[in-house]
Amino acid sequence: MPIESDQDARLNRALARRRFFVTLLLLATLLLALLVRPLASAFLLSAVLAGVLWPLQCKLTRGLRDRPQLAAGVLVSLTVLALIGPVAGLSAFVIDEASQGASFVADTLRSEGFEGLLRKLPDSAQNLVRTSLATVKAHAGGAVQKSVESKVNDQASKVAAAVGGALAATWDFVFQSVMMLIALFFLLTHGAQCLAWLDDTLPLRSGQTRELLHEFKRTSYAVVVSTLVTAAVQAIAALLGYLIARVPHPIFFAAVTFFGAFIPAIGAASFTLLAALILLITGHPYFALFLAIWALTVVGLVDNVVKPLVLRGGMDMPGAVVFFALIGGLSAFGPIGLLLGPLTVAFFVVLMRMYKRDFVSAKD
Repeated sequence: MPIESDQDARLNRALARRRFFVTLLLLATLLLALLVRPLASAFLLSAVLAGVLWPLQCKLTRGLRDRPQLAAGVLVSLTVLALIGPVAGLSAFVIDEASQGASFVADTLRSEGFEGLLRKLPDSAQNLVRTSLATVKAHAGGAVQKSVESKVNDQASKVAAAVGGALAATWDFVFQSVMMLIALFFLLTHGAQCLAWLDDTLPLRSGQTRELLHEFKRTSYAVVVSTLVTAAVQAIAALLGYLIARVPHPIFFAAVTFFGAFIPAIGAASFTLLAALILLITGHPYFALFLAIWALTVVGLVDNVVKPLVLRGGMDMPGAVVFFALIGGLSAFGPIGLLLGPLTVAFFVVLMRMYKRDFVSAKD
């Protein structure tokens, strides 16, 4: 009996230590999740870019005589230029056009007055402005003025809050971008060590961790390539519509459409509709109608056709599954769900394949 009691006591102590260790592990995992949560999007994007850029990192490291830090610095710098360069170019174009427009308005007002400026407008816009001015003059009494002033005062606080929210969103975007670039540099320079540590630490069979990460890299590459290809096809389709409808500065609008395709809540078709609205305001209703139809039937549908097809080529799953993975990810996680949706499905599929191969087949 004493021997059995000692064995039971040792088993109980071992069980208590294991339970305590599991509790500590769960607590550490929870704290780590809370720590990572504010930067989850930045880390995910950096991991995706690192998987896409890893072949270039290896080639560049060999070309720079085994200097991974320098190679990673070059790739991160090119990433910054790819993100900032087009935005800076488009901003410069908009500022230049706006300054020219302001100069034209100022010169016209000095030489011809307000009436001369109105005559420069298209007939449809000119009639709209004249009607609005007549309505204001007809009802410009004290009560109307007080009502307008009251509305302005009521909306002032809301405008200030909106401006503050926009500034906060801008700062958050800049902060997330900087964190993403720092994480990207770390993954490019220490990716091999991280992979070896995960393969040695995770309680999986040898090679299973590398298989999971290989599927992650392949899916990430497919998502990035499909997004770029879809945006390019939408921009080309929109450019064709701009040329047919004689939109001013069609190359500029095509570039804006290309970058707008990366915004899930807006999309490329919205910018094409904006160009159609400009045509309508400037007195070209038939071209505006054509471009609006073109935006909804061609530019808008390209995303639902091209992206699943390209993704299907890089992922081992049917096109319908890819489509619903994109829609479900977008609904569940927001814009980042365009990455998380396909990655989640790919993660589930590879786990099922590993289970069938390494566990079910092994028993048979």
